[in-house]
Amino acid sequence: MSVLLALWSPILLSSVFVFVASFIIHMALPWHKGDYLKLPQEDKVMDALRPFSIPPGDYVVPRCFSTAEMKSAEFAEKLKKGPVMGITVMPNGPFHMGKSLLFWFLYLIVVNYLTAYIVGHALPYGAKFAVVFRFAGVASFMGYAAAIWQMSIWYRRSWLTTIKTTVDGLIYAGLTAGTFGWLWMR
Repeated sequence: MSVLLALWSPILLSSVFVFVASFIIHMALPWHKGDYLKLPQEDKVMDALRPFSIPPGDYVVPRCFSTAEMKSAEFAEKLKKGPVMGITVMPNGPFHMGKSLLFWFLYLIVVNYLTAYIVGHALPYGAKFAVVFRFAGVASFMGYAAAIWQMSIWYRRSWLTTIKTTVDGLIYAGLTAGTFGWLWMR
């Protein structure tokens, strides 16, 4: 039997554990309640932007398309006057959680599959719980949290939000590592 086939139980079960933990962290606890701020005069901002019918997507304002433009006096003036922002415009209408939750669960399966790939090729059958925990914890932590820091480095996302999300990733990695250690191939 292949290593990855033997590890489907910890892949799926750790995905379920992390899914439940993320639900508790985001829905039952106030941990992430203040991650996103409300715009001052939100209704006026929305009314001002509505006529532009901005299509869904990621935007940077102001936006330049070349190094020369970035160095221009006009662009410097736009930066000085502001606002300077990165925004994500979502489709109008109600937010449907079902689709996002499905994609989140599929993402968890991918992270845990990659964790199984790394750990399954690094450790032998019968490896001790602590060793499996360490390898699975580090591998899954990279999937859950390592890339999140880029948003604060490049796009000025709140460092507090990034740190809280990293703590979430550490919790998820602990659940994944514990599940892999518990169900490791014997």
